[in-house]
Amino acid sequence: MNTFKTLPPGPKTHSSIQMIQWLSNTLKYMDSARQNYGDLFTTYLASKNPTVYVSDPQAIQKIFDGESKQFSNPGNQLFKPFLGQYSLITLTEATHQRHRQLIMPSFHGKHLKAYAQTIDDLTEQIFAPLTPGQTFSAYGATRAISGKIILSVALGINKGERVRKLNELISSLLNYAKYPFVSSFFFVPWLRKDLGRWSPWGYIRHLMRQIDELIYAEIAERRQNYDPERTDILNLMMAAKDEAGEGLSDRELRDEIVTLVVAGQDGIASAMAWSLYWVHRLPEVRDKLRQEIDSLGAKPNLLDIARLSYLTAVSQEILRISPVEIQPQPRIVTSPIKLLDYELPVGTVVVPSIYLVHQREDLYPEPQKFKPERFLERKFSYYEYLPFGGGSRRCIGAAFSMLIVKSIIAIGVSRYQLELKSDRPVYPTLSGLNLVPKDDVKMTFLGKRTTNSDRPQAVLERI
Repeated sequence: MNTFKTLPPGPKTHSSIQMIQWLSNTLKYMDSARQNYGDLFTTYLASKNPTVYVSDPQAIQKIFDGESKQFSNPGNQLFKPFLGQYSLITLTEATHQRHRQLIMPSFHGKHLKAYAQTIDDLTEQIFAPLTPGQTFSAYGATRAISGKIILSVALGINKGERVRKLNELISSLLNYAKYPFVSSFFFVPWLRKDLGRWSPWGYIRHLMRQIDELIYAEIAERRQNYDPERTDILNLMMAAKDEAGEGLSDRELRDEIVTLVVAGQDGIASAMAWSLYWVHRLPEVRDKLRQEIDSLGAKPNLLDIARLSYLTAVSQEILRISPVEIQPQPRIVTSPIKLLDYELPVGTVVVPSIYLVHQREDLYPEPQKFKPERFLERKFSYYEYLPFGGGSRRCIGAAFSMLIVKSIIAIGVSRYQLELKSDRPVYPTLSGLNLVPKDDVKMTFLGKRTTNSDRPQAVLERI
């Protein structure tokens, strides 16, 4: 006798009402749904098919492990008009795997090490112009710097009219997309009506056309004057070949670069801002980090920094309590599968919830408290701690993102004296699928440190 239920329970209100609630206060909606319905609950937010959110680690393991047999990876089609059909985020199945194999080397090994000096130099620009007593916007600064980091690493350009214009356009796009009404266009396709430049969707398309023009111009110049010595991601992707000897087309390159410079920028800026916020909200954490970094001496290299246990734990806790994304890409059930007490039918959309897993009391006692020690006391599995998603869709830039988080923490605490302007807590809000600071993170620059960590050389020097 089959005792399994078909679908988990979930909110009973109309899907449009649920979408409004989700967009206006995403975390409240998710917390309430789990409290009322459990570790699996069903919604109809952005699909005609039922969408089941999952926050049980064993169920998530079954999802990730069963991807090739019981689930399809359709890619996030909601973002296709924005990122393109050849973005890693929107690609499906075999095509996704091909792109992933071509692009992954750009984010690992010797290439990742080569980006260290660029990240250090540009991160330093957050603090270098400041004067003692000056108040600055941490999130505003990290938004500006993350754009420069991404464009420099992705395209190998950090000055000139093209990079200036790209920065300006991407900033305008991201500033516009942070409003809940505008975010709704990415989740409710029928709202996407291009009624000209002054209509909401028309304005987004207007900005994207200008971004495309600049990126295609850069691709054309690279094709014409290819330099095999360049180490930026565009150059590496141009050189990459699959097993059949085929490379990426201009359109494929455009979609992957747009994904990186647009979708990646906001996530990196958010992670950097949350890093400054949490480290300086808790002076004991900041002081312990300083002691650990100072213990390395005058000129530690990137490998020395990366191995620091407390810095690593702090970075992990930042991405637990303030994950850049609230959920990985959805999966679709292709053959009935049992998750906990339910047997999900074919066509069900399944979404592991990064945010809800990271808030589990049984995994993370006092989950709303910032406690890096939890990562020193035990090792969490990929199904219990998943800031970069999991399975075949795990974020390809995870190591790159962790390098940036560690960089801003190391620079901020070892070279400078900073403090938060206010004791008021900063709460997250949804921008696209990223959790960003709802209110600006205001900080005061007190000056450079005068200890032995006030060095003329970068903490993260080139390897």
